[in-house]
Amino acid sequence: MLPYTAYLRVYQPITAFSPRDLRYWNGYAESEDRPKRVNALAAEHAQSLGRAISTPPVIAPAEESGDAYLRRVNEQLYVCPWETRLRSWRAFDEFSAATPQSLVEAFVPAREAERAETGYRQWRGSGARTEPGILSSNWTIPVPWFIPFEPQERCLVLSTGSTRTLLYLTRTAQAQRRLEHTVAVLRERIGEHAVSASTERLVDWLDTAAHPDSLLELDYGGLPHLLSDDHLSEDHSVAEVAEAVEALAEGDSTRMTELRKRLVRRWRSVRALEHAN
Repeated sequence: MLPYTAYLRVYQPITAFSPRDLRYWNGYAESEDRPKRVNALAAEHAQSLGRAISTPPVIAPAEESGDAYLRRVNEQLYVCPWETRLRSWRAFDEFSAATPQSLVEAFVPAREAERAETGYRQWRGSGARTEPGILSSNWTIPVPWFIPFEPQERCLVLSTGSTRTLLYLTRTAQAQRRLEHTVAVLRERIGEHAVSASTERLVDWLDTAAHPDSLLELDYGGLPHLLSDDHLSEDHSVAEVAEAVEALAEGDSTRMTELRKRLVRRWRSVRALEHAN
């Protein structure tokens, strides 16, 4: 069972990597042993689960992952490294900051927590990049994640197996233009305060983590295994966000409010499933 988590991924063009990494990822793409696209998310989850149920649990692997999500567009290879260690460090850092210390120790032994904190501190101190190429969200999808995409970039596959998916794929340069347009409309029509912190973080993340020629993917991840065929077929959140932005730009606040309420109702009902028996 996949976690009910959605993902936002940046796929860098193979030419953006150093010569050594370029050789590695080209070889990886040709390998028969790597997790194939349809099974990659399940393989990543299995590794994480293995670390979580070990004794003691392992917060982050000792070495960075050598796996990646791959895409080919117009015969060009694009690579999104899993960056498991970096993402695990950051996740534990966020968990520790939001959780009382006594509860942290109930989940993770102090020695393992210290090992993870020391590793992440040394990584940051080395000047290495700390922004991963993958963002994740549990039980819901933040509204700003819909802004970078357009309705025609939607791909829905309904099945009972691991191929069940809903995702969007676009070029990062287009995604950034759509974000810039939305931010400009919000500031003009509502004011500076209307631009949420999560939208600003998304803009900053793309500026930092994405190559100009990269691809951006919104993957509903494990959520399609939680939702019905009808729910997924009727989920046009990207289209509704885009229409709401244009309605606001045209001064049609009634239509904008209607679309916003529809979006909130849909994702509130999904988020509520976290507490369902």
